[in-house]
Amino acid sequence: MALSELNRRRWRNFRRNGRAFWSLVIFSVLFVVAMFAEVVANDKPIVANYRGELYFPAYNFYPETAFGGDFQTEAIYTDPAVQCLIVTGGSQDCWDTPEDLIAAVDAGTSDIPEEEQGWMIWPVIPFHYSTINNVGSAPSAPDGTHWLGTDDTARDVLARVIYGFRISILFTLIVTVVASVVGITAGAIQGYFGGRTDLVFQRVLEIWASTPSLYVIIILFAILGRSFWLLVFVTILFGWPALVGVVRAEFLRARNFEYVRAARALGVGDRTIMFRHILPNAMVATLTMLPFVVTGTISGLAALDYLGYGLPASAPSLGELALQAKQNLQAPWLAFTAFFTFAIMLSLLVFVFEGVRDAFDPRKTFK
Repeated sequence: MALSELNRRRWRNFRRNGRAFWSLVIFSVLFVVAMFAEVVANDKPIVANYRGELYFPAYNFYPETAFGGDFQTEAIYTDPAVQCLIVTGGSQDCWDTPEDLIAAVDAGTSDIPEEEQGWMIWPVIPFHYSTINNVGSAPSAPDGTHWLGTDDTARDVLARVIYGFRISILFTLIVTVVASVVGITAGAIQGYFGGRTDLVFQRVLEIWASTPSLYVIIILFAILGRSFWLLVFVTILFGWPALVGVVRAEFLRARNFEYVRAARALGVGDRTIMFRHILPNAMVATLTMLPFVVTGTISGLAALDYLGYGLPASAPSLGELALQAKQNLQAPWLAFTAFFTFAIMLSLLVFVFEGVRDAFDPRKTFK
């Protein structure tokens, strides 16, 4: 779909803002990597070839019996015996010396027909966020195996950062989009109609803002249990008023402008005037607040995870990583990882939204 001349001008303004543009590029790369975390950090192969057939363990469930094993449970691909079954095509006894059989196939000295030999392609980081690698003490310092070390339960920190980054961004995107739609709509109705409508909405907002959201979250989690979607719902429930004030002020200011009066005189409907004529002029002020909404949502999720009222305990969490850093002061790599993850993520998002805000502002131009 072709962009209008106005949107092309906005895109040019955004491109000329080097800090915002390169922040968007870097953030996009990080987000794409995180969205495909299963093929970047996993304890399952991305692709496995067994007897000429391709399997995709990173995204699918395969029992051990699918590779000639004995159990109906999911194959443990890090087990040398399972690896031997795949590599040898299940044609050899892999339960006594699986490492020797794998080495023989790799060296080309086995008597297994080549068409029965299999192979596996592993992720760059051979650990899932839940993989426990009980080798040595925990937490362990960064090394060639664990690039950012392990936490106090011997889980790979880099894998947990990648998965935690993804869930934090997805959570923030969902909450920000839905809360912004609700908040902008409520603010537009208040500011455009004013009078009694504005008065009633303001009293409702005052009551709602005084509700202790943390207590509500604790009560709901105690009754319903911790879950991602419940946390999204509660965050939206208490997050939508953030944009109401600025949108209301812009609509109160613009509702008596000449172009609005002219539209009313021509019989244009209230909804069209609100969202086609006034809202675009109120977007600069609205976008000014979005970085605070985004960073506040990310920080709120991390704070809830830190306090133990956020995502389920089994989920990867950046807030839980910060809690581990506090509980393991002898492992400074946990604190450095948590700090730089939040600093980079929040800085990139703020720079991007600043560029979007300036691109929508007709008074701003970039050379």
